[in-house]
Amino acid sequence: MSLIASARQQWLANPRRDLLAGTVVALALIPEAIAFSIIAGVDPAVGLYASFVIAVTIAFVGGRPAMISAATGAMALLMVGLVRDHGLEYLFAASLLTGVFQIIVGLFRLGRYIKFVSRSVMTGFVNSLAILIFLAQMPELIGANWQTFALVGAALVIIYGFPRITRAVPSPLVAIVAISALVIVLGLDVRTVGDMGQMPSTLPMFHLPNVPLTWETLTIIGPVAATLAFVGLLESLLTANLLDDITDTPSDKDRETRGQGIANIASSLFGGMAGCAMIGQSIINVTSGARGRLSTLWAGLFLLFLILVLQDWVAQIPMAALVAVMIMVSVGTFDWGSVLRLRSTPIQSSIVMIATTATVVVTHDLSKGVVLGVILSAIFFMRKVGKTVVVEEIEVPQEGHLRYRVTGNLFFASADVFAAAFEHHGHPKRVEIDMTDAHLWDLTGVAAVDKVVFRYRRQGAEVEVIGMNAAARTLVDKVGRHDKDHLPAAAAH
Repeated sequence: MSLIASARQQWLANPRRDLLAGTVVALALIPEAIAFSIIAGVDPAVGLYASFVIAVTIAFVGGRPAMISAATGAMALLMVGLVRDHGLEYLFAASLLTGVFQIIVGLFRLGRYIKFVSRSVMTGFVNSLAILIFLAQMPELIGANWQTFALVGAALVIIYGFPRITRAVPSPLVAIVAISALVIVLGLDVRTVGDMGQMPSTLPMFHLPNVPLTWETLTIIGPVAATLAFVGLLESLLTANLLDDITDTPSDKDRETRGQGIANIASSLFGGMAGCAMIGQSIINVTSGARGRLSTLWAGLFLLFLILVLQDWVAQIPMAALVAVMIMVSVGTFDWGSVLRLRSTPIQSSIVMIATTATVVVTHDLSKGVVLGVILSAIFFMRKVGKTVVVEEIEVPQEGHLRYRVTGNLFFASADVFAAAFEHHGHPKRVEIDMTDAHLWDLTGVAAVDKVVFRYRRQGAEVEVIGMNAAARTLVDKVGRHDKDHLPAAAAH
């Protein structure tokens, strides 16, 4: 019964809102899928079929309800060289292998480690994508006539003003319908979806990639597939994290990882390219009221209905209306508070956020920005933690006896601080190092303890290290020397 209740909650909690939100998403997917196909150097059908198959598949197997996955720009950019040098069939093969890699990652349950991406990196990721979404609309506006700007302005007025009247229907959907009707009735000369490219007129057909099953083929598609798998999972899991925060609901990151792999395999077998979660369309979905899997399923199904049955009507939708929707997404996605908090936020966090944002915007490569952000976060964290080890000298009544109490974490970043904290002057007879409140994490930490102990022993002192916990003792037993070699002469060599 709990499974039935869970399924009902994920699929039928609010079907009306899910269906309306999915309708908006489907309309917004068409120009995006066509544009990404052009970027990758393939026929628009490849991106449209991919968006349909991935959205429908991920609705069932994904770990984040209401998240939209389809063909994306981040993935399309990585496919350009492969399509140019080897052709479309190799793209299908690489997309299939991408799915296999992602399923393997999911089986090893590595998706959960996305939680180690810091809040600063997340903020930089969100802000950079908001900027990229906005910049992606510029080709539709630069050099456009005044009617286009007037339509974009009118659409934005509807998007932000209609919710004051009612929230029963998503305002982006109202804007798209109203602006489209205005353009058709007045016969305005503006760019439409039909100007983006020819839409397919047949259902996607099952198709195995027509490539030779050789080692050479694997060496061609392997590196591309590995990169696609990494970027796709990174964008998907970070988007899932963002939607978790927006909707205040959890998601299964390992299931999402496996689901992305299954969806990409399905896409490749039906004439589509690999894809991943789309932050823009996902934001449109949840801000339009969607919370269930039905919204994602309907977005995919309605997309197919639009391109096969209503393509003549869809072709007349003005790009100005869709540009306005994406501008709304960009403005809503950007974390404006992060800019206002720059003065009060720790400088290290601000550096990580700005570096992540700037790198993604400049390179148009999500992975480069996020990886840089994670590395900077790790460096700042290690510097901070490295200073937390404290060595305190405790007075003892016996002359010539020294006692130290160590507190904190001893590892490669704090090893030098630990070693420098001991006084090696004079000739104590006995030195006791109490590590009850400390923990040894790695080989460098063990080497630092060895270094201190042997320094005192070379001065003729008897040294005892006490209070190590079981984990630290096990590590010392395996790789430490101070508890095995007690001769100063031996230590000197």
